[in-house]
Amino acid sequence: MTNTLFPTGHATHPQWRMACALVLAQLRAQMALPGHASAPTLGLLYITDAYAAAARDILDHLQAELPEVTDWAGTVGVGVCASNAEYIDEPALSVMLCDLPIDQYRVFSGVAPLAAGLGFTPHTALVHADAQTPDVAELIAEMAERTRTGYLFGGLAASRGPVVQFAASGHGNAPGQGAAGGVFSGGLSGVAFGDGVALVSRVTQGAQPVAPEREVTAADGNVLITLDDEPALDLMLDDLAISLEQPRHALEALRRTLVGLSSPGERGVHRSGNFGADVLVRHIIGVDPGRRGVAIAQQPQVGQRMAFCQRNPQAARADLMRICAEIREELEPEEVTEAAAALAAPHDEASPQPAQRIRGALYVSCAGRGGAHFGAPNAELQIIRHALGDVPLTGFFAGGEIARHHLYGYTGVLTVFVRQ
Repeated sequence: MTNTLFPTGHATHPQWRMACALVLAQLRAQMALPGHASAPTLGLLYITDAYAAAARDILDHLQAELPEVTDWAGTVGVGVCASNAEYIDEPALSVMLCDLPIDQYRVFSGVAPLAAGLGFTPHTALVHADAQTPDVAELIAEMAERTRTGYLFGGLAASRGPVVQFAASGHGNAPGQGAAGGVFSGGLSGVAFGDGVALVSRVTQGAQPVAPEREVTAADGNVLITLDDEPALDLMLDDLAISLEQPRHALEALRRTLVGLSSPGERGVHRSGNFGADVLVRHIIGVDPGRRGVAIAQQPQVGQRMAFCQRNPQAARADLMRICAEIREELEPEEVTEAAAALAAPHDEASPQPAQRIRGALYVSCAGRGGAHFGAPNAELQIIRHALGDVPLTGFFAGGEIARHHLYGYTGVLTVFVRQ
């Protein structure tokens, strides 16, 4: 039971019923294959926003067609992920069926909040959230505190229509959870996992520093006042080689520029010149000429390290390859040489064999990373397949990414379920 691959299915079609039929055919074919889960109980369901209005019908249909799958979780994104493929700005869905002991996970939602008890202790959790929920970042941090490891993974729903989350539990093994579920709006939902579910997760950054790292020495609310005891605005203008006397040029540069913030007392930029996984990338939202300050979409704290940065496709590709190699090394250190050689080879040459200990993978990427940002359609997912092999994968393109107790931007969060 703990060694089988998770069945996956994905499809695009103008009619959701046809897409579901294609997905169900893939799932059933895989469930009949040796080495694949034949009786999974947990379904992860991601739909693009073109299907958002039909979310309840889609869930009802899948539940009726797959009665053995008692629990469902998922959400909507502007795109969805599958092994070697992404669907962005088109009607599509992606499903993965997980074969896990039913006493080792709990589906939760606003109707059935996560609560320890009945022999279950949450160690980590997959979290989906609505960006419009007040204090969503604080709620994510509070959710992390309810888990033993403090590690969450997931993302914010992203939709140009209804913002929906899926959370359905049929086996009723938590108070108030039996028969509670379906399609929700607002708040948080997801799946908490016990210590019997082995996971490995990594964060990949999508922005690169374009200026030296500095310490926040004065701040007021969202405004950086001084960095290294120098006016923040003056330093930014120098770093970007711009002047407020040339407003058009300055505005163009500011639109491309972000701020990377690290935790107080920690350095955010590695010797390689890249950000570490703990760095939070935030937008610049304005300047304060009177106080020579820079306003950002975060409340910085004195003592934090920061660096002005910009999105960089080459750095993003390299960092995604790095985290894939780290995951493989952690799971199969004896195969590192083979994996490294395959990563260095052109994509049309042989990829490494699939990582043998991976049962399935979940990838949540920023909606601003997919497609053209990586140079070509599907390029981001092709990098993962090139590194990990043809492992089952699902996920979505989010409005913000969740990892540890943080809410990130412009990142990717790759999590794999591991054989035990």
